[in-house]
Amino acid sequence: MSAKISFFKSVEQYVDKAASYTDIPRGLVEQIRVCNLVLQIRFPIRVGDDYQVIEAYRVQHSHHRLPTKGGIRYAESVDQDEVMALASLMTYKCALVDVPFGGAKGGIRINPANYTVEQLQNITRRYTTELIKKNFIGPGIDVPAPDYGTGPREMAWILDTYQAFRHGEIDSIGCVTGKPVTQNGIRGRAEATGRGVFYGIRECMSHADDMKKLGLSPGIAGKTIVVQGLGNVGYNAAIISQLEGDAKIIGIAEREGSIHDPKGIDIDKLMAFRKETGSIIGYPGSTHIGGPSAALELECDILIPAALENQITIDNAERIKAKIIAEAANGPITAYADPILLKKGILILPDFYINAGGVTVSYFEWLKNLSHHRFGRIQNRFQHNAFEGILNKVEEMTGKQITKRDRDFLTRGGTELELVNSGLEDTMITSYQQIRETFLQNNKIPDIRTAAFVSSMNKIASDYISMGIFP
Repeated sequence: MSAKISFFKSVEQYVDKAASYTDIPRGLVEQIRVCNLVLQIRFPIRVGDDYQVIEAYRVQHSHHRLPTKGGIRYAESVDQDEVMALASLMTYKCALVDVPFGGAKGGIRINPANYTVEQLQNITRRYTTELIKKNFIGPGIDVPAPDYGTGPREMAWILDTYQAFRHGEIDSIGCVTGKPVTQNGIRGRAEATGRGVFYGIRECMSHADDMKKLGLSPGIAGKTIVVQGLGNVGYNAAIISQLEGDAKIIGIAEREGSIHDPKGIDIDKLMAFRKETGSIIGYPGSTHIGGPSAALELECDILIPAALENQITIDNAERIKAKIIAEAANGPITAYADPILLKKGILILPDFYINAGGVTVSYFEWLKNLSHHRFGRIQNRFQHNAFEGILNKVEEMTGKQITKRDRDFLTRGGTELELVNSGLEDTMITSYQQIRETFLQNNKIPDIRTAAFVSSMNKIASDYISMGIFP
């Protein structure tokens, strides 16, 4: 068996495996699997005194719900297969966490570090223009978001370009999510994926019966964690697990190598050290143990691969010693490596569940954009006054005074950030409970990933059937 498998083929293998545990007709399974639209773009940009032809893609995997939704990544690894795979995962992800979008993804084949800010802006605006010309973007059509190599800045450029072409469109701000908060973004979006990883792991580990099978006590507190990739997702998953979950981060992998400290690594201090030195290697108290993949093989309770796809393959799967793997990256485990890990008794939290925090909060941002007001603006003052009235009545009936500190706490309304985090937490908890219920109800389903695909595919199939396409 070859160690190499295309990313899209890997996803298809997972889908085919899950389909065998459903009653979905074969033709409908095929419709669910395939990418509906694939746009390949080539356009020139000026670089210095010369020109470069830029290769870019946008894939809309499924139109069972609209708009389609998915990030745009800037990376030299971008190709059609990768974007198709990522778009398909977005379809299953949105269905799994009950976010009403079809799946999509975009990518531009560049290394952003090789271009100036002006050149990146030109590339982004030209790419957006091509999407507009082909009707591949719009608040009711296809809504991009940040991904690897992009962020709020690029999303702001996309919004500005779209509004230049769609002047006067009342919902134009909903054409893209992940925007700066000052430009109709939403608080909590930047850390949403990493926070969702934390909520998902915490919920998984709350089930004592499941943890007993892994030889673990319930709860995330005190558990050892290894993280590969300290980008937006990896950093936030690590720091939130450390600060809010009281977990111990014992290993970190970055492009320059891997470090290990069984006593625990302070993530914020490590980030400050890396900013100062340009590397995580040499961080006080840690041991340099090898390249970017070395940390994957450390003994730990939880492994969080948060870098790129195809990090755990048949070449290194046998050496993985984690008890739980949370796929914060998209496709970090290949389809050939998956059965090896399962045979070792490792519980795998699949990517399209565990990193769904980003699209969940993007959904909240989209809702905010379409409603044209921030969360909490209408009801917070009303709630405050209502709670004040209740507390006044309690004081009157009991004859006891409530302290100002307690009164302020009990009468306050939720901020936008608190409401967003509450919605994200509920989404991750509810979705895992649905996955677990699917897994427990059918004793033939072999693992959590397959159960997640079964749950997702049943929801998508139900949409197609309700549309009358597959009676």
